[in-house]
Amino acid sequence: MQVRTTRLQEEDAKIIYQETAGLAIITIHRPQLKNALTANMWHQLAKIALQTLDNPKNKVLILRGSGDNFTAGSDIKEFHTISLEEAEEAFVHMEKTISTIERLPIPVIGVINGPAMGAGLELALACDIRIGSEKARMGIPVGKLGITLNNKFAKRLVDLIGPSATKDFVFTGRMYKADEAYKAGLLNYLVAEKDLNKFAFRMGKLVAGMSPSSLLAVKRSVQECLDSAPVLWKSSAPFVDHNDFPEGVRAFVEKRQPRFNRK
Repeated sequence: MQVRTTRLQEEDAKIIYQETAGLAIITIHRPQLKNALTANMWHQLAKIALQTLDNPKNKVLILRGSGDNFTAGSDIKEFHTISLEEAEEAFVHMEKTISTIERLPIPVIGVINGPAMGAGLELALACDIRIGSEKARMGIPVGKLGITLNNKFAKRLVDLIGPSATKDFVFTGRMYKADEAYKAGLLNYLVAEKDLNKFAFRMGKLVAGMSPSSLLAVKRSVQECLDSAPVLWKSSAPFVDHNDFPEGVRAFVEKRQPRFNRK
């Protein structure tokens, strides 16, 4: 097995890349912060994901988090130290990374153990197949932060669970437990935690044994169907609200409930 570790400027953060038997494996490792990703980590994740294509033997990518978490999403505390313009730019680059993984020409299997929250949920939804343990938790509490859920983020949810369930999920900010996520269609498979990685690797090897041409054709055809759906709202809508987002971030850092001004 080939192993390559990208150590990052963030303390105790790294992205581990492995190759074995036709599988590329990316592990997000920042356990002290539930594998939360900084802007730099999002950038590195996209770069490493594209590097999977350098080896033609790689037929499937497995994406997972270390320990008991997939990823809690973006590191919200980072937004406390940057301007609104920089925050908006960070979200744009975040979406580019998620889209990069979503549009890889090889199947991507997401292994969800513990929380997949916010942008971490979007990253999970970018995977072609999602396998979760009973500890999986999925949510997108944007209403607590003043994040406006750009239509690209919203569309991934709507495509999977429908418009009404998406509104309920986002409006309430609630978190789906593993069985709810499975029933809703956010998870394709639900397995015991002790069997999670074994099941994912077995699934990866099964898919890797299929015709590469067929796999690529299916990915392209499905994506074209999704892309052809009309989007009525402007795609240039911002990711963050300039009034609510600063208060949401402050409240997160100060560990209190946000106090949004009613317009």
